[in-house]
Amino acid sequence: MSTTPTPDTLFTGGRIWTQDPTRPWAQAVAVADGVITAVGDDGELTALAGPSTRRVDLAGRFAMPALVDAHIHLNLGGGQARWELPLAPTLGLDEVLAAVRAWAADLAPDEWVVGGILGSTTIAAVSQDRDALARLDEAAGGRPVLLRDDSMHNRWVSSAALRAMGVDRGTPDPDGGHYVRTPEGQLTGVLHEMASAVAESAFAASVPDPAARTLGAMEEAVRIVNSYGITSVQDAATTPAPVQALRTLEDEGRLTVRVVTSAPVRPFLEASVVGDELVAELRRHRSDLVRPDFVKVVLDGVPTTRTTALLTPYRCHHQHDTPEQGELYWTPEDLRAQVERCYDLGVGAKFHATGDASARAVLDAVEAVRAERGPGPLFHIAHAEWVHPDDLPRFAALDVVADASPYIWYPGVIVEAIAAEVPDELVDTLWPLRDLVESGAVVAAGSDWPCALPTPDPWTGLQTLVTRRNPDPSVTGDLNPAQAVDLPTALSAFTTGPARALGLEEEVGRIAPGLSADLVVLDQDLFEVPVEQVHATTVLQTWFRGALVHEVVPQEGPEAGAERVALSTP
Repeated sequence: MSTTPTPDTLFTGGRIWTQDPTRPWAQAVAVADGVITAVGDDGELTALAGPSTRRVDLAGRFAMPALVDAHIHLNLGGGQARWELPLAPTLGLDEVLAAVRAWAADLAPDEWVVGGILGSTTIAAVSQDRDALARLDEAAGGRPVLLRDDSMHNRWVSSAALRAMGVDRGTPDPDGGHYVRTPEGQLTGVLHEMASAVAESAFAASVPDPAARTLGAMEEAVRIVNSYGITSVQDAATTPAPVQALRTLEDEGRLTVRVVTSAPVRPFLEASVVGDELVAELRRHRSDLVRPDFVKVVLDGVPTTRTTALLTPYRCHHQHDTPEQGELYWTPEDLRAQVERCYDLGVGAKFHATGDASARAVLDAVEAVRAERGPGPLFHIAHAEWVHPDDLPRFAALDVVADASPYIWYPGVIVEAIAAEVPDELVDTLWPLRDLVESGAVVAAGSDWPCALPTPDPWTGLQTLVTRRNPDPSVTGDLNPAQAVDLPTALSAFTTGPARALGLEEEVGRIAPGLSADLVVLDQDLFEVPVEQVHATTVLQTWFRGALVHEVVPQEGPEAGAERVALSTP
């Protein structure tokens, strides 16, 4: 006869949303050795406590499972937060240049100005502005500049950066990329897709201690995701250096997040080995918290640069424009072979497929291989922006996850930039998440941080799944409102959905016996406040494997009543 062990930690007095359909609500949770051992009412669980049990009185606060981010870039996000010029995507050109000028004033004459996020509307404007590059050069004092846009697929660089890249007026475009020029052939400094990788390599070559920078970036990323209640993530494009940094943190007892990695199978935006060689390298670093279980496959680009693969043409801006629909980077044969390779290697795949044509290509390849080989690895389509109605039921039928990024909608400007390039009827069908849910598909939310917004704040994304509106009440209008979901469904997209997508459903995503004691305590009850206030949620505590890893506590002294962040590690 089994007995419940004496808990080392007991949470009581709370209003706890468990995300467990067998018991959605509870008052108390018992934890032993980092694992949940019992969930129930205060009375029944208090009886389990022993003399050494740590008691955590939730004092009526709302608690829920810690969140799972299904699509994040830890190294880019942490590096941006710790080392780089912060820009809001809503800034116009004059404001961006003022920020560059102020930042550069504290740098050495040849030091790079690196930062983001540059809004898609601003990068589109500088692509057409013959004077913008000269203005950027002046603002930076002649220094090399690299600014990343809100899709993270494109960059704006200065003349000094172009020289460091070895790029001049006569340089041909790289495969899969474009150096944007004026009609006269003058470089604008705007880089699309794989041209951005050339700039990133030039900047990386200037860093005196890359390992120290990467470790600092990963430390910052872990701190930030914990502060938003996130304890498990999928890093969406992973190279060896960040994984080595993660293992250092883990070996030192300072890694407080599970990381499922995704190895690019072809060259991407960071210089690295790719494909099977990278898969083998990352597997050598497998550990308790670092799981090299996926590859990353990029099928197309982003709609703002007309590189998303669509079934219908983009807008024609000029009378004699040739209709274009974007281009797939993979042939059907190569894509099917890659799906086969995932079966052979026993790894899942995250397919970057932002258009309805690219999503269909993935579904076709998966369908063909599953028909021959049966159930197999986990496959995701990121970011499921457009899905043809005929393809909606295929996600569930083929066990393909819809990796959604509601953070991208608001409060940034990327939707405005998308609307400038695609027909209204396509804008009106963006992100068909309700249809996907109702068809039985697994929807897994991911921030895609640092794309779109400067933080991986899940509460804005959670709110907009329900409202389909900008959290700023002064901004009117909504985005495909028929695709709104209710709050429990949205919560599933941040907990059980991504846990299932990452292969972690037996560890996280719910508050239930046998799962890891990962939970968060919030400053407001998500079921009691108006949904328009969900974005204002503050995480008071984050618990990872039964250890407190983030806490907001009252500040002492003359600023009493204010809040500060206190961190501890397991």
